[in-house]
Amino acid sequence: MKTDKQLQDDVIDELRWEPRVEASAIGVSARDRSVTLTGHVASYAQKLDAVQAAERVDGVTAVADELEVHLSGDRRDDADIAKAIADALKWSSTVPSTVHAEVDKGWVFLTGEVDWSFQRDDAFGIVQGIKGVMGVTNSVTLKPTASPVAVEDKIRSAFERNADLDADGISVKASDGTIELSGHVRSLHEANLAESAAWSAPGVHSVEQHLTVTP
Repeated sequence: MKTDKQLQDDVIDELRWEPRVEASAIGVSARDRSVTLTGHVASYAQKLDAVQAAERVDGVTAVADELEVHLSGDRRDDADIAKAIADALKWSSTVPSTVHAEVDKGWVFLTGEVDWSFQRDDAFGIVQGIKGVMGVTNSVTLKPTASPVAVEDKIRSAFERNADLDADGISVKASDGTIELSGHVRSLHEANLAESAAWSAPGVHSVEQHLTVTP
């Protein structure tokens, strides 16, 4: 097992390795396999990239995100940000017109209903990259379309197809569009992969991830 110092050094190295992250203003601390990121980044997208970089480091079981977004250059007003988001969503080939966005002091609130989780994720992906965005609350919901048993079977099959997942260590339970994942995985990255796979099933509107990371 890595020491806290080794884990801290590995996360710092990973942040420096990630080209989308300016690591010089990010502080890293580690304790009992849990990592805390402090400091500031130049955009909300970079904040997410920094957290994802830390999560994929071997031995990390949790990441506490205390990063602040310090926008570079002139700050855009809410009306300007809202127009940029509306234009970007309008030209998306995957996000339906049922998705709407409101902006308050740079924070974006996404609402609406879609058929698939990837449409919800694509809307978030588009918005988080817009210049001037300070944060995103994604409240887009999914329409229920499949029985619990069918959903469970589809998710288990997806786990078994994924070479990076140990499907035998993960239990899946579906109820009214909510998926509960329990069991053991080898890394936080693997837990995220399992959660992402669960979201890809039809009719899923929430995923409760109770996986235990055992490196």
